[in-house]
Amino acid sequence: MQNRPVWLLPVLATLLALVAVFALLVVRGAGGDGRGLPATRTSGEAQVGGDFTLVDETGATVTNADFEGQAMLIYFGFTYCPDICPFSLQILADALSRLNEEQRAQFQPLLITVDPERDTPEVLAEYVDSPAFPDRLKGLTGTPDQVSQAARAYRVYYARAEDPQTTGGYTMDHTSLIYLMDREGRFVDVFPHTADPETIASRLRQFLANDARAS
Repeated sequence: MQNRPVWLLPVLATLLALVAVFALLVVRGAGGDGRGLPATRTSGEAQVGGDFTLVDETGATVTNADFEGQAMLIYFGFTYCPDICPFSLQILADALSRLNEEQRAQFQPLLITVDPERDTPEVLAEYVDSPAFPDRLKGLTGTPDQVSQAARAYRVYYARAEDPQTTGGYTMDHTSLIYLMDREGRFVDVFPHTADPETIASRLRQFLANDARAS
């Protein structure tokens, strides 16, 4: 059987993830909270998100609890990704730039690597500092087990794919989605890397409006 082109792997992974997340939204749709947001997670429901312990770009250990009080915009990727990952982060940066300063401050963008072997804190520190990416973007790595646990919590698929043309001789096949989580770490929405920046920005404004009404 012929090998699939490397560029096609992330596309297939993302399609599979979108199917899984769509199923989640259908399950939750009947139990919404009346604000246009998913219902609070309850026993028996499919879940996206959960506890994680990782290491940030400064070398400090962080957990999901460190981000409580801010909505999170989470992307799983890796720094050696040639196109899809930087494109996704640029789309997110564009979306956030369409919000005012007060609105932007309520979101914490996170890049969680799926390639902890190469993505050390030092590598992530240089990567997330790119002016093309969102302001205050934090890079998170960890041990392979820590990264695997975080990926499982967010229903993220990733796998090593041999590619002698790249640094280290491999690339990573992975889901390419941006997750919006609320201030308590609960799943709100998900955006494919092909989403229009204004569509994302509009959804973020809606989230803030709903959140203000509920508080």
